[in-house]
Amino acid sequence: MVFENLDEMRKGVERAVSIGGEKVEIKDNNLLKNEIIDKLIFTAIFGESIELKAKARYLIKLIAKSLGIKLASIHQLYSAIGRNELGGFTVPAMNLRGLSYDSARAFLRAAKILDCGAFIFEIAKSEMEYTSQKPNEYVASMLSAAIKEDFKGFLFIQGDHFQAKAKNYFSNKEKEINSLKELIKESVLAGFYNIDIDSSTLVQLEKPTVREQQKENSFVCAELTNFVREIEPEGVTVSVGGEIGEVGGHNSTVEEFEAFMEEYIPLLKGGEIIKKISVQTGTSHGGVVLPDGTIAKVKLDFSVLENISKVAREKYKMGGTVQHGASTLPDEMFHKFKEHGAVEVHLATGFQNLIFDHPLLPYDLKTKVYDFLKSNFSNEMKEGETEEQFYYKVRKKGWGDPLKKDWWNLDSDVKEAIFKDLEDKFAFLIEQLGVNGTTEVVNKIVTANEINPSYENELLSLKSGVKLEVETNPRAD
Repeated sequence: MVFENLDEMRKGVERAVSIGGEKVEIKDNNLLKNEIIDKLIFTAIFGESIELKAKARYLIKLIAKSLGIKLASIHQLYSAIGRNELGGFTVPAMNLRGLSYDSARAFLRAAKILDCGAFIFEIAKSEMEYTSQKPNEYVASMLSAAIKEDFKGFLFIQGDHFQAKAKNYFSNKEKEINSLKELIKESVLAGFYNIDIDSSTLVQLEKPTVREQQKENSFVCAELTNFVREIEPEGVTVSVGGEIGEVGGHNSTVEEFEAFMEEYIPLLKGGEIIKKISVQTGTSHGGVVLPDGTIAKVKLDFSVLENISKVAREKYKMGGTVQHGASTLPDEMFHKFKEHGAVEVHLATGFQNLIFDHPLLPYDLKTKVYDFLKSNFSNEMKEGETEEQFYYKVRKKGWGDPLKKDWWNLDSDVKEAIFKDLEDKFAFLIEQLGVNGTTEVVNKIVTANEINPSYENELLSLKSGVKLEVETNPRAD
C-alpha cells in the first residue's frame, strides 16, 4: 500500500492529478479516491524514509487545498453562541486514537448524510505518544479521509488536554511551560487551530480560598493563551479552551469558574479570551471498569454544565462548558448535553471499545495486542485488579508502534464491517447532540485560510518532533 520511492510516488500521483508548482488540477477523481489517496496516506505514515513520508504529507495537503478543504478554528462559531446568536446543539470532539484515517472516514460519511458541519477531530498530548501520532501525521490522516470521502468544507482539528504535569511544574515552572509551548507551536504549524489547555492539574485544593486554589491554573492558562496569540497564523484566531476541574475529581462549581476567570483575564496581553471551559460533572475518562470488564453506571450532574454555561455566556460571552469522559455513557444521556448548555463534548473510549470488541476483529490480532500489553505494561496492574480491568484500562496503548501497521493492514472486508458499525454510532451521536443540519450555519459564520502546504515543514516535523512525557494515568476520554 506504500510508494517505494519518490519517483514511483510522482508517477503514481500524476496519473490522477496534474501538479505545477503549488497548482493542482484533478485529472481523475475516481482514481484519486480509489487508489492514490490510500497509497499516499499509507506512505505518509509507513514510508521507508522521512523524505518519502514528508513528500506524501505535502502532496496530501496540496491536493486537499485544490479541493477546497480548509483547516479551521471553531472560535467564530463559539463566539456566536456566546452572543446568543445561535445554539441548541453540542459539538462532538472525537479523539481518534487508532485507525484514525478509517475512523475519520466513517464520521465524514455520516456527516455528509446528516449535513453536519459542526464537529472536531482531536488528539490529546498523551495520545500522540502512545498511539504514535504526532500533529502533522494526524492532520494528514484527517485530510486524506476528507479527500477519500469527497468531503468539502471545514475540518476543525484540536489538540486535546495539552496538560501541565504538576510534579514537573512545581519543580521547574519555566521548563514545563516551555515544553507545552513547543507542543503548541508544532501543533499550530501542522494545522491544529483549536487548542485545549489543561492546567487544572495545578489546582491546589488545600489553599484557603477558591481564587488561591485556581491561581496557578489561571496563570498557566493565560501564559499559554498569550503564546497562542503570538504564533497563530495571520487571519486565524485559534480557538482556546481552559479547564477548572479534574475529570474524576469533585464536581465543578460556578464559584470556581468565576475565580478562575478573575485570575485569568488580567494576565492576558490582549486578544481573545478562552471561549469554552472544561468542567467536572461526575464522569471519569474511559469510565469506571468493574471486575467483569463492564462499565459502572455514572451519575452525571447536568446542572453543572447548565449553571456554568449560563454564567460563561452572560458574563464572558463564551460558548459554554465542555464535557469530558462521555463516550461510555448510556445512549439515553446524549441528548441532554444540548439541553443543558454544553458547547462541546469529548468522545474517545466508546469508539475504541467498538473496534476492540467487534465480533469480526481477528482473534489473532487481539491476542497479539493483549500479549504486547501484558509484556510491556504489567507494572500498571493494581493489586486486586482483574485481567479484564487491566486490559480495558491499558488497551488504548496497543494502537501505536510496534502494532500500528498490523491495525492498518486489517483485511478490507473486516474494516468495512467494523467501520459501518462505527459510522452508525457517529450518526446516532450527531442526531442526539443536535449537530445534524449545521453545515449552513458553519459555512455562514466560520472563515478560514487556504491550506498552506510546506514540504520543509513536513520534513522538519519528522526530524525534530516534540518528545512528550506522558503521565502514568494520562487524561483523555
